[in-house]
Amino acid sequence: MNDIAPDTGRRLAATGLRYEDVSIGDWFDTPARHVGTELIDAFAELTGDRFEIHMDDDAARAHGFPSRVAHGLLILSLVDGLKNQAQARFLAIASLGWNFRFERPILAGDTITARVRIKDKRTTSRPDRGILTLGFCVRKQTGETVQSGENQLIVYR
Repeated sequence: MNDIAPDTGRRLAATGLRYEDVSIGDWFDTPARHVGTELIDAFAELTGDRFEIHMDDDAARAHGFPSRVAHGLLILSLVDGLKNQAQARFLAIASLGWNFRFERPILAGDTITARVRIKDKRTTSRPDRGILTLGFCVRKQTGETVQSGENQLIVYR
C-alpha cells in the first residue's frame, strides 16, 4: 500500500472532523506504539489464541521467524486505537468493517505507526451521515510496511 504519499492531499491535524472537512487524498500519521511481550501475552490471554509462534521464541524460530511474532489481529486492534489517538480525529459513529493484509511479521520489541489516508467518501440516505474509506499503511521502526488495508467508517456530516 505504498500509494499513501504525503503530497496527495492535505495533512489533517484537527479533531472532530466531519465528512465535509476531509477530501480524498487527505492524510495523517498516528502516534507510535511499542509492541512488547507483555502486549502479546495479554492479547493471548484475552483471546485464547496461544499459537506457539506468539508465545515462544524457540517455537517461532522453528517456524522460520527470528523470535516471537505478534498476533496480526493485535496489531490491527492497536492501529485502530492509534487512529483514535492521532492529532486528527473524526467525529465518528461506527466502523462498518475492515479489509486488512498482514504482510510481514511484527516481532516482540518492534514499534509500529500508521499513515491513514482518505481513499473514498460517499453520502448515505441519512443526511447527517457519510462513509469514509480510510486507507492504512502500517510500518515498523525500520520503515518496512508490515500491514495495510482499509476501514469504512461512518462519520457525522
